Amino acid sequence: MSELESLEKRIRERFVKAFATYRLLCDDDRVLVGLSGGKDSLCLLEMLGRRARIHHPRFSVEAIHVRVENVDYLTSTAYLESFCADLGVPLHIVTTSFYEGGGDGRERPPCFLCSWNRRKQMFNLAQQLGCNKIALGHHHDDLLVTALMNLFFQSRFETMRPLMQMDKMPLQIIRPLCLVDEKDIARYAELRGYEKQEKLCPYENDSQRTAMQRLLADITSVSSETRHSLWSALKREGKLGTAN
Repeated sequence: MSELESLEKRIRERFVKAFATYRLLCDDDRVLVGLSGGKDSLCLLEMLGRRARIHHPRFSVEAIHVRVENVDYLTSTAYLESFCADLGVPLHIVTTSFYEGGGDGRERPPCFLCSWNRRKQMFNLAQQLGCNKIALGHHHDDLLVTALMNLFFQSRFETMRPLMQMDKMPLQIIRPLCLVDEKDIARYAELRGYEKQEKLCPYENDSQRTAMQRLLADITSVSSETRHSLWSALKREGKLGTAN
């Protein structure tokens, strides 16, 4: 078995385990995938697109790519269209923008405003298309880092759940890569030849999340059990939601 085949097998097994553990998909689900063009969302779409062909459970997949006019990052539209076409997944490209500070006189960081506006476009399109689930490309490391961020900066111990019901709309957020390590996705993207984004987000290396990513890397280098211990603590405290 080649490195690519072995890696794909490991990712697929953890992907399927997440579905079974957190009951992420049901028959007749209509899933909208947030496709940024980064390695995580491309891997997510590939895994979901392939899984949809198996018909167990029976579900459909569409993708949305949101361009934010006043943030200088860029992904090749042609590449995303080709990637989706190969998987038989319809792609919707939406353009939006935001006012610095939020437009209501309150100062908010650009990362928050960009993320909020992109989510708003995803929620709107999902409801227009009749989708009941939105899939995001957050992986295992993202959930661990979020737990550290909440602990150090918000005085609470919790993270993003693999399955989350929205309060004000009939939508659920699912994170099918929640058991997949980032290093596996990064290597898989390299071996599969995923095209990199033409311009990265200018704010991505200037945030609390970046600091917590470094912290997780540092403590993992001291003890390889750190990741497992943190994840086990989240499970024990019921912070990952209902599991089978």
